Amino acid sequence: MSATEEQIAAAWDDPKLANVLYHDWEAGTYDEKWSISFDQRCIDYARDRFEHVAGHDGWPYGRSLELGCGTGFFTLNLKLAGVLDKGHVTDLSPGMVAVAERNAASLGFQVQGRVADAERLPYDDDSFDLVIGHAVLHHIPDVELALREVLRVLKPGGRFVFAGEPTRYGDVIARRLSRMTWWAATRVTRLPQLAGWRRPQEELDESSRAAALEAVVDLHTFAPASLAATARAAGAVQVQVRTNELLAAWFGWPVRTFECAVPKGRLGMRWANFAMKGWMRLSAVDRVLEHVVPKGLFYNAEITGLKR
Repeated sequence: MSATEEQIAAAWDDPKLANVLYHDWEAGTYDEKWSISFDQRCIDYARDRFEHVAGHDGWPYGRSLELGCGTGFFTLNLKLAGVLDKGHVTDLSPGMVAVAERNAASLGFQVQGRVADAERLPYDDDSFDLVIGHAVLHHIPDVELALREVLRVLKPGGRFVFAGEPTRYGDVIARRLSRMTWWAATRVTRLPQLAGWRRPQEELDESSRAAALEAVVDLHTFAPASLAATARAAGAVQVQVRTNELLAAWFGWPVRTFECAVPKGRLGMRWANFAMKGWMRLSAVDRVLEHVVPKGLFYNAEITGLKR
């Protein structure tokens, strides 16, 4: 990890610095860590998340801007899905912007990337047809201010879509499941007969340092109704919030944590197929449960709205 102890100490009181340090460190390995790709699996996932809350009218959107783009997962897969045409991406992390541009080039097209603060977007009024983000709002100190900026740069009638935001209840359950899985996996692999399943101690220590900084960059969880109210207070109209992943999250977070707790490559393709098929089957069940289970119990929130 490139951040020094002094920088990490300073970041505890500066969430924007924490975001830069953490995501610059993650940039080189982020796609592998979260199984991000630009194939049909992730194209379908990104398109389904978008369509789930915003429908499919207006495709392709002409000029799109992403906040907190990371390595380009949302913009690039939505472009491949035909949801948007010209992509612009921003992130506080220079490392992430560089990887997003590199990923775009590897796919044969170009995105315009800029290092930018979501609370002060460096774009003119009425510039974009669509503004998007995936798992970004919970990193932004002033969400309402950021949404005001989103509406400022949107053209009249333009749409925003943010997906992958943690709900209050869903985040509590996910973190508890992750902590229990990490505790169990790192202790069981201390047994001599399971030594081959234990990651080197320096890697475990590095993960612990990352987790400490992750606690600084994850600023918010959201009650669906409160998230919608924040968007309306910022000036958005036709606001809608939907949620997804209940059983899939209860399954997925322990699986992902276990994968991080053991050496890379140890689990193999049988495990990968088990993890993916299990998550997909439970996601299908969750789509049914959405009609009967309160929104706040699900893990992910998605929000859309329009500029007047």
